[in-house]
Amino acid sequence: MQRSAPRQPLRFSTQTLLLQLAVVLLVVLLSAAVHAWLTYDRVGSNAEDQALTLARTVASDPEVRADVLAISGQPGTPPAAELLAGPLQASAEAARTRTGALFVVITDETGIRMAHPDPQRLGEKVSTDPSEALSGQEITTRNTGTLGPSAGAKVPVYAPGTATVVGEVSVGYSMDTVAQSVARDIGPVALTAAGALLAGVLGSFLLRHRLQRLTLGLEPEEISTLVHDQVAVLQGVDDGVIGVSADGRVSVFNAAAQRLLGLPDLSGSQWEQAPVPEQLKALTRPGTGTAGPAVATGGLHQDALELVAGGRVLVVNARKALHRREDLGWVIMLRDRTELQQLTRQLDAVGTMSTALRAQRHEFANQLHTLAGFLGIGQHQEARDYLARLAATGPLKFPVDQAELLQDPYLQAFVGAKGVEADERGVSLRIGPETLVRGQVTEAQDVTTVLGNLIDNAVNAAVAGSSTDRWVELEVLDEPADDGGTLHIVVADSGDGLAEGADTEGVFAEGFTTASGPVRAGGGQGFGLALARQLARRRGGEVKVLERGTRGGPGAVFMATLPHTTAGNPAANIPGAAGKDENG
Repeated sequence: MQRSAPRQPLRFSTQTLLLQLAVVLLVVLLSAAVHAWLTYDRVGSNAEDQALTLARTVASDPEVRADVLAISGQPGTPPAAELLAGPLQASAEAARTRTGALFVVITDETGIRMAHPDPQRLGEKVSTDPSEALSGQEITTRNTGTLGPSAGAKVPVYAPGTATVVGEVSVGYSMDTVAQSVARDIGPVALTAAGALLAGVLGSFLLRHRLQRLTLGLEPEEISTLVHDQVAVLQGVDDGVIGVSADGRVSVFNAAAQRLLGLPDLSGSQWEQAPVPEQLKALTRPGTGTAGPAVATGGLHQDALELVAGGRVLVVNARKALHRREDLGWVIMLRDRTELQQLTRQLDAVGTMSTALRAQRHEFANQLHTLAGFLGIGQHQEARDYLARLAATGPLKFPVDQAELLQDPYLQAFVGAKGVEADERGVSLRIGPETLVRGQVTEAQDVTTVLGNLIDNAVNAAVAGSSTDRWVELEVLDEPADDGGTLHIVVADSGDGLAEGADTEGVFAEGFTTASGPVRAGGGQGFGLALARQLARRRGGEVKVLERGTRGGPGAVFMATLPHTTAGNPAANIPGAAGKDENG
């Protein structure tokens, strides 16, 4: 037996439409029913009032009062034939015919009919209780008698000139007539209800269409899943994500974007007024293209650019977001390249040191061969002198003189690696006479980032300069403090200095190098000085130009101040340190 496929549940928009139609129909039906009931009650009350008026008129007729008194005074009840031909029957039927009432009934003081539309009922007791009217009260009633349901009234008949009740007059109007009146009045109500129902149906269909457009045809479960997935993805990735809707409003500003740009959550604000770098806004403007140098990196959009923000080098690209044919706005991706640059710098330093060590290994092997040669020819004294010289100078050649003034081992290794790298490019990296670092570097990442960028910038300027004697001079001095010492760095080079007329602040703009001025897009350079200054300022320090330099050397001089980057001031036995303190 083949099993039938499970029935697919109705779509949310369809369920909403059906629910709205049901609610509209229920409201219209209830409104119509209430209106019909109020109309029915109003028409019935009018019929009761009309019956009461007619009953009073008949009961107050002097002839009727006299005839009722005369019959009531007789022993027993007259025969039906006599009552049918009597004056009371004639008066009652005349009043009924004239007003269109269902019945006009006259009774004696015991409730015996003396006038009735049905001659066969004459002489019989009335079917409804006449006691209230016979006790002198006027009442209105709605009940069912021998002639059917009716709305009527009962009025006592008094003897002429007295207050003695000798009978009662009962008048009634058929409820069928009342229903016909209601039916006539309910026609406009039905038309109004039908119009309201039609308007509700049209409104429900329009709302269903708008709901489908706003939800992109997705079901609530799908929307809930998308929201959870969006939150998990946007808050779980390290890349910054900014969403800009088609109407220019920031719709997404994840935690990574807040961290990279150093801004609070800007969701809900207008994109053009957002306090973000202008280059980001330019990416989303039609027809403007990129706002900065593009990077030709695999996997990046062709409109990617690099910028420095919050002390970080960021790679940014923007993509248009489309769903089918609907424009959803822009998605801007922020990637942090700062750590990548730092790792690259460290790997370059390690590679440089490895190359230097391999070269020095050969030099060490040559020294061992020399020593073996002295011993082989019996020149023992020469061998001892040679070993003494090696012990005094060290077996390895370090390209940076007086590196021992940098007591911090991390700083020594870093400057040494930079010295080897500069030496390979034909530039001599030397330590200035005012250098003295006795504390330990506590913020190695920021220090090496600023120091490395300044040295690299100086080496590039020295290589590009016109002087044949290419050198870079570095002076580092620590200033102890209880809450963290300050590191002062001065870097000079043998380059041609800043171009004549160049702004000393312009060298810190993104895309500028002191070696060649503004760089071309795609070079991936021109961010070192800008990044160094932002890192220093973030710590409360500064990077500035001390001297512009001259053509033919010496070149420009840069100074950096990095507060809270060192700790301790141990009394180290540094060769030449005492002399520096005395002479400095």
